[in-house]
Amino acid sequence: MASRVSDGTSTGNVIRLTPRAAQLLHLAAQGLLRRGTRKARKADVTATIARMGLLQIDTINVVARSPYMVLFSRLGTYPQAWLDDALADGHLAETWAHEASFIPSDEFHYHRDYRLGRAGHWAQRMAERTHAEARVDMDALLERIRVEGPLRAADFERETPGSKGWWGWKPEKKWLEAWFALGQLMVLRRERFQRVYDLAERVTSRWPVPPQGALEESTVRAWFIARSVRALGITRSRWIADYFRLKPRVTDAELQPLVSEGTLLRVDVEGWSEPAYVHADHADLLAKATLNALRATRTALLSPFDPVVWDRARAQDLFGFEYTMESYTPGPRRQFGYYVLPILHRGRLIGRLDAKAHRNDGLFQVLGVWLEDGVAITPALVEDVAQAIVECAAWHGTPRVAIEATQPKGLRSQLKLACAC
Repeated sequence: MASRVSDGTSTGNVIRLTPRAAQLLHLAAQGLLRRGTRKARKADVTATIARMGLLQIDTINVVARSPYMVLFSRLGTYPQAWLDDALADGHLAETWAHEASFIPSDEFHYHRDYRLGRAGHWAQRMAERTHAEARVDMDALLERIRVEGPLRAADFERETPGSKGWWGWKPEKKWLEAWFALGQLMVLRRERFQRVYDLAERVTSRWPVPPQGALEESTVRAWFIARSVRALGITRSRWIADYFRLKPRVTDAELQPLVSEGTLLRVDVEGWSEPAYVHADHADLLAKATLNALRATRTALLSPFDPVVWDRARAQDLFGFEYTMESYTPGPRRQFGYYVLPILHRGRLIGRLDAKAHRNDGLFQVLGVWLEDGVAITPALVEDVAQAIVECAAWHGTPRVAIEATQPKGLRSQLKLACAC
């Protein structure tokens, strides 16, 4: 993030964008603007996460688990083991960021030293409480790992059921997670998505770039702000804090020094009552956006935890797309479904899809597709959405696609025909 250009407002020239150009600039920064021109390579996994700044972790496995799905939306077909390998090889680290996330390991020291954010996070508070209640047992567990080496929660057998708190985890799992949140343990690798824990110093010593020394809180915050703006492509000040869970909220006044030094560019977007900001690293993209020269060709199914939609207010403001994840809503109260995937079509969020991968049967069950009001059913839309469904189904090892319901209803027969081709 070293490159800088002069602020367009400093010469009296105001950089102005249309709302459509702002949408496309955001998607370009997130790697979701255009289809790739080649097959994915192993190095693309770490490069894609570096581009986003982080990759949120979630364990729901109705379709692919979220981190794998976010990468698929950008890379297309790739072996899921590549993500696991990147962690095991030390190119990635796990930490609490937006939530539990994969991050580039060479940026870990910023997360490690964000003391203000950790102090207020629920995982940190719960870990401190757990340690206060079970200090002797937790210390014994830490010593066991020190002596025996890396361990999984599954390596601790219990005859009694887990507690009600922390998702019903057994005590040892709670203690492992508490030490992880407190920074004494880190995730060395994953085995079938299960964390393998080791002492933090042993994990970081294996990395290609070991973490640097302690940083000042002000330095860390400024870095997170600039990092968020770069990942978002274009942003209002009020969208920034959510990306890495910064506290307090970021203001226009706080961003002014970054604008003055050339790290950020101030931009006006038609219809926005507040200024917008673009990182200087995206000066070339911004130049194309001002000329309306960005073109979107990608159609993809997005994870509910994709950075494009995880901030529901931002998705509403930027795309006019109202999205609520209903996995934790009782079934009768759901409007769409348990694990609904937003549909991105050529730079617009046009609808949502509820799917379930039946891996043993080779079936990708599409329980429902709902298009947004006003979205026209064109041959191009049907073909692109069908291709996205078929590619996603094949990647899951569930090549047989069943379309059960759509809104509008006439879309079902068209999608079925297109998916069968």
